[in-house]
Amino acid sequence: MIKPNKNYQNLKDSYLFYNISQKINEYLSENPNKRIYRLGIGDVTLPLCPAVITMLHEAVEDQSLKDRFHGYMPECGADFLREEIRKYYEQRGITLSLEEVFVSSGASDELGDILDLFDKSSSALILEPAYPAYVDANIIAGREIIHLPASKENGFLPEPEDGLKADLIYLCSPNNPTGAVFSKAQLKKWVDFANENQAIILFDAAYEAFIEEESLPHSIFEIEGARTCAVEICSLSKTAGFTGTRLGYTIIPKELFADGINLNTMWMRNRTTKTNGVSYIIQKGGAAVFSPEGQRQIHQNIDVYKNNARILSSALDERNIWYTGGKNAPYIWMKCPDNMSGWEFFDYLLREIQVVGTPGEGFGACGNGYFRFSTFGSTEDTEIAAEKLKELLYRV
Repeated sequence: MIKPNKNYQNLKDSYLFYNISQKINEYLSENPNKRIYRLGIGDVTLPLCPAVITMLHEAVEDQSLKDRFHGYMPECGADFLREEIRKYYEQRGITLSLEEVFVSSGASDELGDILDLFDKSSSALILEPAYPAYVDANIIAGREIIHLPASKENGFLPEPEDGLKADLIYLCSPNNPTGAVFSKAQLKKWVDFANENQAIILFDAAYEAFIEEESLPHSIFEIEGARTCAVEICSLSKTAGFTGTRLGYTIIPKELFADGINLNTMWMRNRTTKTNGVSYIIQKGGAAVFSPEGQRQIHQNIDVYKNNARILSSALDERNIWYTGGKNAPYIWMKCPDNMSGWEFFDYLLREIQVVGTPGEGFGACGNGYFRFSTFGSTEDTEIAAEKLKELLYRV
């Protein structure tokens, strides 16, 4: 008799956004004339930039012509895109070979698939609050999960503790959900910890393009020693609006080993076994992101989201509400007023001013009493929501 993976039974119900949707629908059924201001979902709202659209159209045309048609793509990524990514890293002083760059269909897929490289006995350290997929992927794999709490006291940027032991270490900077960003000195402590303990850092850099302060690292590979202990996973979803087109990349240095086995070689073998590569059309669009014109255009969109963050941050500043994020990330993580839980604050915002965010409890126990705003909405909605929020918080 076939046996299922019973680790799935250990997963909590994915209720967060379902509950949010249900609450909104219930409210609207009772208040059909009310307008909802949505600052909760992490999806982008601006379209793909013109340089990407132009290249996508050209790639579609290629597929209609015999002499320019492309079938199967290289499983690890087309050289034309890998080269653009390599040059992008070179601008920050990071030297990569093409073979260290692996093109993917997005960070979420890669964060789950990368676990194939590690034995199930490997423990996973997750800094909480955390992107739920980190936890769920390791539950499905049957791994021991070590939860390292983050808090207001450490700015939601915890450092390695004495006696801490783990094999895999998840770091996300800029962080989802908190928007907090590790400094180079803070990341160096994690890199040193990983090298000393023969651990591997899985570094999620999905929001690196939102960093404004030049002193803050965009990549784990800006840190000395990272090439022997880190994998970096990135995505074009938030950087360039590819949430609906799906494209990302993973960096695995050739110096990275686990128990004497080369992880770069392992991942190449994994990809050539489990994928047929990302589509030619999407990779051509992705290459346009890294062109000078593409970079200029995507940062015009990013600037809109950054301006939304400034609008919301200003509202919270005026009411002396504690928060992280907003400046170097597209998320704002605020302390709920009057000792409310995240869900209580959600209901209060919806009922009083029709503004929707995300309760912190959806990102783990350390999120209790906190609330996440996304800055990916429209500027009009953000401005109205910020004014409503200021008025409401004045009354709390």
